[in-house]
This record gives sequence, structure tokens and C-alpha cells, in this order.
Amino acid sequence: MKLFVCQDCGNVLYFENRACERCGHRVAFLPDKETMPAIEPDGEGWKTLADKGERRMLCRNADYDACNWLTDAGDSTGYCRACRHNGIVPDLSDPAQLAGWRELEVAKHRLFYSLVRWNLPLQTRQDNPEHGLIFNFLADDPNTGQRIMTGHDNGLITIALTETDTIERERRRLEMGEPYRTLLGHFRHEVGHYFWDVLVREGGRVDECRAVFGDDSADYGEALQRHYAEGPPPDWQQNYVSAYATMHPWEDFAETWAHYLHIVDTLEMAGEFGMEVRPKVDRDGELSTRIRFNPYEAKGVEAIVDAWLPFTFAMNSVNRAMGLRDLYPFILSPAVVAKLGFIHSLVRNVAKAGKP
Repeated sequence: MKLFVCQDCGNVLYFENRACERCGHRVAFLPDKETMPAIEPDGEGWKTLADKGERRMLCRNADYDACNWLTDAGDSTGYCRACRHNGIVPDLSDPAQLAGWRELEVAKHRLFYSLVRWNLPLQTRQDNPEHGLIFNFLADDPNTGQRIMTGHDNGLITIALTETDTIERERRRLEMGEPYRTLLGHFRHEVGHYFWDVLVREGGRVDECRAVFGDDSADYGEALQRHYAEGPPPDWQQNYVSAYATMHPWEDFAETWAHYLHIVDTLEMAGEFGMEVRPKVDRDGELSTRIRFNPYEAKGVEAIVDAWLPFTFAMNSVNRAMGLRDLYPFILSPAVVAKLGFIHSLVRNVAKAGKP
């Protein structure tokens, strides 16, 4: 994630800013230029202060304070690149559901920041009625007792509104034995299933993927039952990034995909702040790193991992000093690094072409 600068006064802006906190100028994210320009009214639309370019519209979800993106030039839908993938949204007349939806949109827009940065192929349901990417944000039904489950089905990603309840999310985290559970993690994991379909299956890389993650033709239902009945194998950390990843090769891919997005986006943020780790007691340099590269453009996964390990060692230590859980409580074994390398190759060699 980048830091941005207000073109009116030079103040630092963050991704979720709607206005500059110093000069009060309205700002909005422009995805095709990956910038956060200051904007000024221009009739029914807006123009950027910096270049006075083509008039753009704010996404229609800005009316609900759920989006701060501008639409693409020539757009006819009224929605930005992220929000045009929405299907069902909660009852926005309910203040609690509106607040929950806004939280979901914060996470979803951070997801789309990464997808746009990599120029990954994204089709809406209008583009591809059978397999376009679409998000349904659904609330549990108190009348029938129906509980919504977060998941993916052929391009349709369902996110349970209940996940925005911090207490309920923590309860589920503890119940499922997870080291952490976040809204952004849900989005990154579920979209990993979508890109398995698009980049692996449709991209003709199934055999390569199976060589790394295992045979995905194994019965998913049986694997699910076995996982919840028996749990992960005792030595799972030697080959998997999480316990849930041991359940089935599809889940292994989605978990690894999510962690790849976690790592790259966090390293970019650390680099924007000019962070480096240089412990005085580290005589061999194994715990030292200077994050002076763009992880979104790294040629190999090795540079990413070499920066990530010292950074997370330092951040985990800082968190422990505050009595908090580790920032990144996972082990990147050689087998997991190889899986991250496969994800990296998909993103670099396939997605940059703009098609699978």
C-alpha cells in the first residue's frame, strides 16, 4: 500500500482519506493512475487539481460514505472498478448493516488495490454472466435462523456481514483455532479461489499447480469432513502456511495466495515509510533488511521473502513488547516459499499480460 500526497498542500494522505486533513481539499483514488489526487467540482462531476484531466465521477457508493474512488473515463455504470463487482449489499436503511457494509468495503477496496496494481484479469457478471467476479454481502436472517457462510462458488464470493462484528469474529477465530481472522484476510483468501479458476485452470497451468500443491481432483467434501474430524497432521508447518491449508489443495492455494497478498502489500507499506531492520546484535546480517524495492515489481519471490523474514521478526518482537499477538504468526518453510514462488510466477508471468 502506498502513501499519497495532497497536490494542494503537500500533506501526506492515506488510502482511506476522503479529504486532506490539513487543507480540507476533497481527494479520491484514481485506480488507472494509482494516485490519490485532490479533486474539484466540475459540473456534475469532478476534475483533478493536478492535471485538469477528463471529468470523472465519484463512485455512486460515495453517497453512502462507502467508497472514495473515481470511476474510469467513459464509464457508464456509475461505479468504480471495485464497486462494479458488487452483487447484493445489506439493507442500507439499517444503520448497523450500513456500518458493517462500510467496513467490508474498506477491506474490499484494499483487495482491489492489489488486483489493479498487478493488472489482474477482472470480469464482472455483466462481462461474463457465468464466471464473472461478484460479491454478495449478506446478513443472517433472524426470522429463519439462517446463518450466512463466507465462501466462493464459481466467481461468486459471499461474505457474511456477521464477520464485521468484532466479538463474533473473535469467537469464531478461537473456535476454529486460528491465529488471526480479519475481513481483509477473508477477501484475499476467497479471491484466491477465483484466480485458481482464471489463472490456473483456464490458464493451462493445472499440472504445474498440482506438482506444487497436490492433486486438486481429490474429493473436496471428504477432505472437509476429515479436516474437521481429525485436524491437521502434526508436522503441517513443514509444508503448509496454515492449518486450514492442509485440508485440500484448493484451500492450500487460496491460503498461500492470501499470504502472498498480505506480504507484498505490507512490504510496500513498510517501504513507503522507509523502514529498515538492523539489530546491533546481528553480526551475520540474517536479521537485517532494507526495504528499498517495489515488491509489486520484484522479479523473484526470493527478494520478497528475504525482506519479509527480518521485518516480521522485528514487528513480532515489538508486538510482544506491547503484550499483543504476533503481527505475523506463521512459518515460511522452504516448501511454503516454493508455493509462494508459484503464486508469484502466476502474477508476474500471466497477470501482467492482462489475460490468463
